[in-house]
Amino acid sequence: MKIKDIAVKIEEIIPLKLAQGWDNVGLLIGDSQKDVRNILLTIDVTRDVVTEARKLKTDLIISYHPVIWDGLKKITTEGPTGVVYDLIRSGIAVFAIHTALDSAVGGVNDGLAEIVGIVNGVPIGDYVANPAGDNYKLVVFVPVKSAAKVSNAVFDAGAGAIGNYSHCGFDAEGTGTFLPQKGARPAIGKKGKLEKVGEIRFETIVPAGKLDEVVAAMKKAHPYEMPAFDVFKLHDTEMLFGLGRIGELSRPVRIAQIIKRIKKVTGAKAIGMVCKQDRLVRRAAVCAGSCGKIINSVIAAKADLYLTGELKHHQALAAQEAGLTCICLSHTVSERFILKKFARQLQKQIKTITIRISKKDADPFKWKNV
Repeated sequence: MKIKDIAVKIEEIIPLKLAQGWDNVGLLIGDSQKDVRNILLTIDVTRDVVTEARKLKTDLIISYHPVIWDGLKKITTEGPTGVVYDLIRSGIAVFAIHTALDSAVGGVNDGLAEIVGIVNGVPIGDYVANPAGDNYKLVVFVPVKSAAKVSNAVFDAGAGAIGNYSHCGFDAEGTGTFLPQKGARPAIGKKGKLEKVGEIRFETIVPAGKLDEVVAAMKKAHPYEMPAFDVFKLHDTEMLFGLGRIGELSRPVRIAQIIKRIKKVTGAKAIGMVCKQDRLVRRAAVCAGSCGKIINSVIAAKADLYLTGELKHHQALAAQEAGLTCICLSHTVSERFILKKFARQLQKQIKTITIRISKKDADPFKWKNV
């Protein structure tokens, strides 16, 4: 399978449009036409990871953090571009997913929310547009006898999908009136005579990308020369996407119990805590990596607990003064656990390719008691 085909499969799991505008995701190094037999997953692309990738005969590294952040003026064996040089020389491609995975449904922040016990969590901030685009409502008036034919044509063209449900629509009976004028070719009635016809008002939802096809299919299936229909853009109905998650817990839980879950799922060896270490948590927030800048939103929402990767000093002080308990796992520890889930999801999509999780990818901090 070629990299470009694997990229399509990745997009089905993690739409790259969910990434923040400042981020650098997608294929960063390599040839999209390259054939792939082996994939290595990692949080960071370090020299140790590249050495490991060479030993495993890896064709493609899928990394969480981008190996290239900004424009490069030179690529040499020494300095910060040495890893990029080694990758290019070794013919190993790199595809980054970063904040797209943060915002994705079932991604790293949903994973953290599940650990804490948050139910129906919503993003905290840094919102991005729904990758599926806008939705529209199509309303069309059809003679009763033709309603099934028209609705089926509309559904076949891509309308009527809501979540895990297809063929979603609504019918209501009524009476349509029209008077054919000169030049008309009415399917029902005669020129110059007012007609009253039993009709169905049929309405359904249509994604923006399918709107033209759906309307064309409706007109083709409709018996009338000039079908009566309306198209409305839907507002405030899209799922909200962004960084972090905040919400109520399914039941109040002591922080000690939450810490046990954190250690079990993330493998964290140590944590940093701010404020009360023994409290009952009813409302919590999470955000992987470095999410200190949205801490004010967490405080304003009156959360009891904030689980994240790291906080700056002044952010920790703000939490302390507000009485918000914070747990910091270290930046990459708050993210690395999601690689196992992503590996399983991707393996289902590309069963013939070997997918491994790097054993050399690790937290750069070594935590010790002093």
